[in-house]
Amino acid sequence: MATNLERFKKDLDRLIEQGGLLECALQRAVWKDGEFEKEVEKQIGKEKSKALHAKIPNFKIAYEPWYSECLALIRQLLPDRLANFVSLYEKPKSRKEISCDNYVIQDYLQGIRVTYMGEVKVDGSAAVPQLSQQVAILTAVQVRFESSLFEISQLVRADLFDSEIDAARDLLKKGFLRAAGAIAGVVIEKHLHQVCADHTINIGKRHPGIGDLNELLKANQVIDVPQWRHISLMADIRNICDHSKSSEPTTDQVKYLLDGASKILKTIF
Repeated sequence: MATNLERFKKDLDRLIEQGGLLECALQRAVWKDGEFEKEVEKQIGKEKSKALHAKIPNFKIAYEPWYSECLALIRQLLPDRLANFVSLYEKPKSRKEISCDNYVIQDYLQGIRVTYMGEVKVDGSAAVPQLSQQVAILTAVQVRFESSLFEISQLVRADLFDSEIDAARDLLKKGFLRAAGAIAGVVIEKHLHQVCADHTINIGKRHPGIGDLNELLKANQVIDVPQWRHISLMADIRNICDHSKSSEPTTDQVKYLLDGASKILKTIF
């Protein structure tokens, strides 16, 4: 089974390659009179140019899925560049007028351009350097990932958690519902505890539970309300599994808890 390290490396390689193709797609869309095609053929030759054009996606369809995947990886591997990456896409809330300096990729996707006296002042071409910077940030993530200085403890921990969830699923198949649910609950609790530590959130309680950690993460805006509600339900099911005097957990509840634990591990950092 592939480790998280191997999966992250594979995903990074793929996303950087896709980023390069998206740059080509955006340039082809905003350059005029076939200038992009002519420049590519000039740089790499006619045959290679044809092969490249066959791979270039429709930017407005392919960009959003790429952006979402990149966010998840950057949040995990290089969180100090996450805000920078997002700012190249999202419209700044403080923006009063659009210029080449503050035009973002979201503007291009919505077809926004600025004209004055019939002359185009800003259009989609202003999004090209923004996308190039996003690809550069993703490349920086790859450099750090492959560097010997990169801290891999989170990834190793994730591998261990995945193994525990797999063990819990095996217990579920054999009918040990409480044991399977208890393991999933411990995994969720450990993960949320580490997320709090990663975000330097002070934990007042000596032995906080899932509910306590969930409230702290919501209060510090690490998770949103839907995530908070999802984790609250996980905590309720975990309590049913842990307390023998309460009602018996059902197979569906424990399966939901295990699936929820896997989702939490992959989406909350």
